[in-house]
Amino acid sequence: MKIFPKSVDFFEIFDQAASNLTEATSHLMDLFKNITRLEEKAKIIYGIEQKGDTLTHEVMRRLNKTFITPIDREDIHALASAIDDVLDLIWGAVDRMTVFRITETMPEALEIARALHTTTEVLESSFGYLREKKYSFVHDNCIEINRLENHVDRIFRDALGRLFDDVKDPLMIIKWKEIYEHLEDASDRCEDVANILESIVLKHG
Repeated sequence: MKIFPKSVDFFEIFDQAASNLTEATSHLMDLFKNITRLEEKAKIIYGIEQKGDTLTHEVMRRLNKTFITPIDREDIHALASAIDDVLDLIWGAVDRMTVFRITETMPEALEIARALHTTTEVLESSFGYLREKKYSFVHDNCIEINRLENHVDRIFRDALGRLFDDVKDPLMIIKWKEIYEHLEDASDRCEDVANILESIVLKHG
């Protein structure tokens, strides 16, 4: 009998989770480009969110059964939770669009979606660099993610300003404000992932 289970490749699971997240933001961009396909895209993004949940549970399950981990256990737990949070917020924004029966998009929503997609692409490459112990590249990516989060903050502020200036229907203002807040929170959670990665780099670099 083996006293301890064999070492688990957590990086492989994180690669899948990061790729899954990038796929979600890709579909989010498509949704804001063509709002007429809202129901179809919502179903796709929901499926991606469900896959993300499965990957998160798999990380937690293996973490509880693994004695040796490539990075600190608390960092593995924090990374899995933070990635899951990003996906939940993206799905939350899309779900509200279907509930609110949104039929027209906003240009700022597409801008934020594009920035989120770029952010998730950078995050995805960061996990590859972490696996390869290319810590300086991870560090540079974290700086870029911080820059993108600041960019989303500016778009978010401009979007709210235009919403209150140009939209006459108060209910539509409330609806879009909630959607924007979910998207902006998703960007914040991406920065949380970057902060965890930065902490790992400081420990191991």
